[in-house]
Amino acid sequence: MTDVAIIGGGAAGAALFGALLKQDSAATVHWITGASTAGRGVAYATRDDRHLLNVRASGMGLYVDPEEDFLQHAQSDHQDACGTDFLPRRWFGDFVEAQLRSRIDAAEKRGRRFALHAAEAVRVEPRQHGYDVLLANREVLRAGKVVLAVGALSPRPLRTVAAEALASGAYELNPWNLPQHVRAPRRLIVIGTGLTAVDTLLSASTQWPHAELVAVSRHGQLPFVHPPLPAQPYSLQSRLNATLLGCEGTADMLHAIRQAANEAPDVDWRSFIDGMRPINASLWQGLTLARRRQFLRHARWIWEAARHRTAPGSAQSIQQLRDEGRLQILAARVLGVDGHGPLEMTVRNRASQVTSRLQADLVVQATGLDTAVAFTEHALLSQMMADGLAVADPLQLGVSALPDGRLIDAAGQAQAGLYAIGSLLRGNLWECTAMPEIRAAAHSLAHALSNGQQAQGTGRASPAVA
Repeated sequence: MTDVAIIGGGAAGAALFGALLKQDSAATVHWITGASTAGRGVAYATRDDRHLLNVRASGMGLYVDPEEDFLQHAQSDHQDACGTDFLPRRWFGDFVEAQLRSRIDAAEKRGRRFALHAAEAVRVEPRQHGYDVLLANREVLRAGKVVLAVGALSPRPLRTVAAEALASGAYELNPWNLPQHVRAPRRLIVIGTGLTAVDTLLSASTQWPHAELVAVSRHGQLPFVHPPLPAQPYSLQSRLNATLLGCEGTADMLHAIRQAANEAPDVDWRSFIDGMRPINASLWQGLTLARRRQFLRHARWIWEAARHRTAPGSAQSIQQLRDEGRLQILAARVLGVDGHGPLEMTVRNRASQVTSRLQADLVVQATGLDTAVAFTEHALLSQMMADGLAVADPLQLGVSALPDGRLIDAAGQAQAGLYAIGSLLRGNLWECTAMPEIRAAAHSLAHALSNGQQAQGTGRASPAVA
């Protein structure tokens, strides 16, 4: 086996690094984490315990074969933690660090070769048998195989935001920077109503208890809510999934789900959605490019709200803010953000189509995951696209790749030894950012990298044309 370089210090990189350390090999595993805390990434770096996981504790884990499970770890410090609880994301970040330490300690005792690099990777260059990875500190790593696990890209401002607003300091692109704003706003507007926006609103409500809060998105749809206890699985889910796999488009899929719900009125609708999880990648890969585009335009907002639900505790806190009159949710399109601070936001109401202006001391963009690599300022990805080593997914959902994660180059060819894992594969897999999918993908990819095989793909190959 040749050396492997993993680029990216978040949870996906941690899962793959740990899975490779578990295997016996004479090769070196290089993990290029950058300056951030290894394993936490954006999701688990939060220190705010109001930011909850949106998966129950019993469903969380870093590896397919962990040394201990997350609930066991959480109960060592919090004895009342329960498997059905939605625990703070900070706790899972602590768990990830503990699992990494355990794997590293065991690897050192066995003489397993590895290296951690705190510098950023800035360039990947192909050579005859592998790749050279250039780091920001000018160190060059030679590896036979390279895996991109860069996670979330830096957010880009909406096109409707004026340059003067961006330069004012009153427009915050990164919602996780909220603690850096020391002046209390009278009104704070959050652009977005998804999971990231929920976390932002919860933090802002605590940081500035007297601030007026407004959240605006095109549909004004907050995430749906998990039930307090797990819903019973739908007994005929396998039949429903087979029907869904035979559908030609999202309209037919929606009809099949509605029909199943009508035939089983006592089944919680969330059971149907959760039962689709094993086939979501196959459903996505079975859609033509035109139908994927149609889904993104017309149905993505409701799928995201139904599939990526919020914890009951988070939902209750948001509802309390609304009941107290501190939080207003608007269904409107943002037409412009202008000013030097305070800022003026122009919106068009979805229902009435009436245009109005809102003033805010602070506007926070919390629109969620950005995977548009064609427009990113990420140095490494920009270089790889310029050199033809990577190309953007046609719908700007990460990079083009095969189902096994191998990157497709500018000539349309799959590249031996060059992979991606996690959010960069959203255009190929759609569902690839949650920990259950990440740890399964890491396990499969680690096996393939160690044995010189192709990683096991999920579902069918992606369509090249509409």
